Amino acid sequence: MNAKTVNIAIIGAGLMGREIAAAIQRWPALIDHPVRPRLTAVCDINPAALDWFDEIETVTTKVTDYHDLLADATIDVVYVAVRHDLHERIYSDVISAGKSLLAEKPFGIDESAALAILDAVNAHPESFVRCSSEMPFFPGAQLAINYVLSGALGTIVEARNSFLHASDVDVTKPIGWKRQNKYCGEAGVLNDLGLHTWHVPLRLGWAPETVYGVLQNIVTQRPGPDGALVDCDTWDNAVLYSWASHDGVRFPLTTETKRIDAGQKNTWVFEAIGLDGGVRFSTKNPKLVEIFTVVDVPGGGKEQVWQQIDVGSQSTWPTVTGHNFEFGFSDSILQMWAAFLAEREGKLGDRFSCVTPQEAVATHAIYLAGMKSSATGIACSPEDDLKQ
Repeated sequence: MNAKTVNIAIIGAGLMGREIAAAIQRWPALIDHPVRPRLTAVCDINPAALDWFDEIETVTTKVTDYHDLLADATIDVVYVAVRHDLHERIYSDVISAGKSLLAEKPFGIDESAALAILDAVNAHPESFVRCSSEMPFFPGAQLAINYVLSGALGTIVEARNSFLHASDVDVTKPIGWKRQNKYCGEAGVLNDLGLHTWHVPLRLGWAPETVYGVLQNIVTQRPGPDGALVDCDTWDNAVLYSWASHDGVRFPLTTETKRIDAGQKNTWVFEAIGLDGGVRFSTKNPKLVEIFTVVDVPGGGKEQVWQQIDVGSQSTWPTVTGHNFEFGFSDSILQMWAAFLAEREGKLGDRFSCVTPQEAVATHAIYLAGMKSSATGIACSPEDDLKQ
């Protein structure tokens, strides 16, 4: 297959920038993908952060001013992973330059910023834009999503989607920009991690009608650069209880987004229960998917059971990896990029796709409703914010 070469640039040479760079180097693992990405440029305000990319032979440009990348006509796609307060300006500049963009969550520090970025998207249709969310590309997550889409739930009873961390249990962990509202945004952990809990519900059509928010700022001070304690004013944990609808039936949808959940490490959980069936998946055990059903037990009549299925390595785009092998986080990054670049070429088909700008904007209205609810003690409607 003659794959089209697409030149990639990265703005933000931190953790996720390096993950993306590593994923692109594993591209030959994909079978018959229509695109061959080539990482050619990277930008970071810290010159020392650029040194890591010397290991990648295709990287010929390293700059500290992202405008230099936008002026480079050879760059087709830009991935941006920077502080939330910088999203509106940098994302809008990338889009206005006609580059395609894979943007990190939350797609703007708040709803106003997200809407401004969406305005840039609408003004520049030549720029293909999506938002990063890799966890649903796990094979077990894909099985769970397809199970729901099949209609196997019957009348829905309830659903839950969670993203759980525990690193902030350490109260001596330095403040960092993600733990200050002026950089992270007033939505706190929802801005940082919330899209992980809303990508699938929104894709399934489960837009919340009302939201009841329970938000916690648990560690109120953390060590600053000089070791002295400074205010840590972001939400650490956020649980949103919502009413949504599935096939015309209203049901309770719970989303949990937590930095402080003892013992968890980057755990994504999805569960949907109905009268006819149910499905559960967690990245804590990435091979296991549980399916609920009623079966005839020989000699025992009908019984309700949770059946266990082991899933293999294959996700949205086929790979050379043996089907019986295990799937991991790096694989989900590769699959997300495979989906992004295939959709950009119009060749994704009916495969699962990345978060759209419209979905990213919708999450900000959900977060705002959750914060209002937490402050007032009453349920709030995200639609009220979207109409304003």
